[in-house]
Amino acid sequence: MKVRYRVLAMLVLLSVITYLDRICIAVAAPDMQKDLHISQEGWGWVLGAFFFAYGLFEIPSGALGDWLGQRKVLTRIVLWWSAFTALTPLARNYYLLVATRFLFGAGEAGAYPNASGCICRWFPPSERAQAQGLVWGASRLGGAIAGVAVGAMMTRVGWQACFWLFGSLGLVWAAVWALWFRDDPAKHTAVTKAELAEIAVGTTHPTEHSGVPWLTLFGSVQTWLIVAMYWFYVTAFIFYMSWFPKYLVEARFFTKKAAGICVALMFTAGVVGNVVGGWASDRLTKRFGLAIGRKGIGASCLAISGILLFIAALTPEKYVTAALMIVSFGIGDAMLPCAWAICLDVGRRYSGAVSGAMNSAGQAAGTICSIVYGYLVARYGYDKPLLFLAPNMVIAAVIFAMIDPTKPIVADSVGELKPEQGKGPMPILEAVE
Repeated sequence: MKVRYRVLAMLVLLSVITYLDRICIAVAAPDMQKDLHISQEGWGWVLGAFFFAYGLFEIPSGALGDWLGQRKVLTRIVLWWSAFTALTPLARNYYLLVATRFLFGAGEAGAYPNASGCICRWFPPSERAQAQGLVWGASRLGGAIAGVAVGAMMTRVGWQACFWLFGSLGLVWAAVWALWFRDDPAKHTAVTKAELAEIAVGTTHPTEHSGVPWLTLFGSVQTWLIVAMYWFYVTAFIFYMSWFPKYLVEARFFTKKAAGICVALMFTAGVVGNVVGGWASDRLTKRFGLAIGRKGIGASCLAISGILLFIAALTPEKYVTAALMIVSFGIGDAMLPCAWAICLDVGRRYSGAVSGAMNSAGQAAGTICSIVYGYLVARYGYDKPLLFLAPNMVIAAVIFAMIDPTKPIVADSVGELKPEQGKGPMPILEAVE
């Protein structure tokens, strides 16, 4: 197997572990709230603390990878978040839990921008959306595993043991990554000259790290369109990550076991959506160009997902509601590879900073929405607030259609896709073998 696909396999595993740690608290929420005597409003602040810290440190952590290299920065990120995952059960009151979740978010910030930086350095543009799709699909696989595993483990050993187990997985990953990965493909002893030619075909590939031209990046309309798109997207989509399991149990009266199955199905739909969305984007890009390949998939999936979420909130039958939300999540997730690939298309050498800015905006929206939604639930119930959240997805779709992936933010950046580049899309099976 080619070395770049082994790199992708490591990033896929990283993404699985990331969402095991994140979704663990969402599934364990009812028991944690009961044990620690936390109100609905207070739980919103617990969730918001993670998103606030994650968004606050996302840009500097992404840019740090562009400057120092993804090998060092990702190792630090995984060690940090694994430590605070394991420390979560030791937070035996509300204030300690908020502080722990804040520090967990600060440590995990930059994981996906740095993963994108690795993809930019190790993959030609014609394979990047599929690579992003596999990475983000893996995050949903982690969520699906957590949805089933946490529910089963809690009944036997309690919610605390879940955090200890998932925290230990990151320590193993960090050790392997630090010893094996290299930022520059040419410096990896297992990479052949033929593979280097494939990686760099038709493009000047980034091999050195450099400082980030902040004024140029944030003076670009492209950057602000990307930031705005992701803000509106996460404002609605964060419901699935933070509140969906509680919604099923407390608003639609599912059992905890049934809710866990629904969460697993939702994330399974996300796996399919990400893989198919990334594959379709690269196929359309090769045939019709970047504009159609990225925007055609991204904008349409956002719009459809938002409409389905709106309909679900108005549907009284609980199983139909759950099914609509699961499908909405899967279709919405098909947009993710396109959004993160666009950051590589326009950011090039500074893709870590651009994707960090995008994800930082999303986490800021997630912070506000997670907190506000808790207050709205306490006052209006679970369904009415969704009628406000869902239209944000349609707004995100309109903004996505305004982004031009053919225009790099920094003119002398690298990685421009040429018409003659590549012979075909990356074989998905080969990428994960």
